Amino acid sequence: MTKQNPAPSHLKAPTKKWWRAVTDEFDLEPHHLRLLQLAAEAWDSAQAARAVIQTEGMTFVDRFGSPRARPEVGIERDSRLAFARLVRELDLDCAPPSSTPRPPALNSNRRAANAR
Repeated sequence: MTKQNPAPSHLKAPTKKWWRAVTDEFDLEPHHLRLLQLAAEAWDSAQAARAVIQTEGMTFVDRFGSPRARPEVGIERDSRLAFARLVRELDLDCAPPSSTPRPPALNSNRRAANAR
């Protein structure tokens, strides 16, 4: 029987669903769960910034009449980069073997390449 790793309560519902899918599919160590939480939080931050950009636009006019990028543009960019890097660090894009009934261990493709 596998242990449950509930999603942090502050995550948005779609992100909690993603968390559950990842934790069901992969056998994650405690430090991986922390990285997964950071990735989930980065995703939620990017989505929140995207929502503001969609309603307010990408720029605003400052007090001198010059267009400036909204702060949310940087927040979205930084959050997307953080998410991509954390998912890469977790190596979540590897396909688990379908013949095993249990979630596979998290094995890095980089470690296998360095062992050669």
